[in-house]
Amino acid sequence: MNVTVKLVGIFRTGRFKEAVRKYPPATCVREVVDDLRIPTPLLGIVLINDIHARVEDLLVDGDTVCLLPLLDGG
Repeated sequence: MNVTVKLVGIFRTGRFKEAVRKYPPATCVREVVDDLRIPTPLLGIVLINDIHARVEDLLVDGDTVCLLPLLDGG
């Protein structure tokens, strides 16, 4: 299945801003995070098709997943 992956902030370093990637059916967001070697403690917000999601949520063909890092500051 094809999934569009969008990365924000530091997650783009050495990777990409947006890419269509192939994953097997029943892939969850956590598997995408692991595939991209994004450190889980840095993961802040996950969106699937612009809706808040969890790393355990399954993706379907044509989904767009956006991964945002935790924000620092005050």
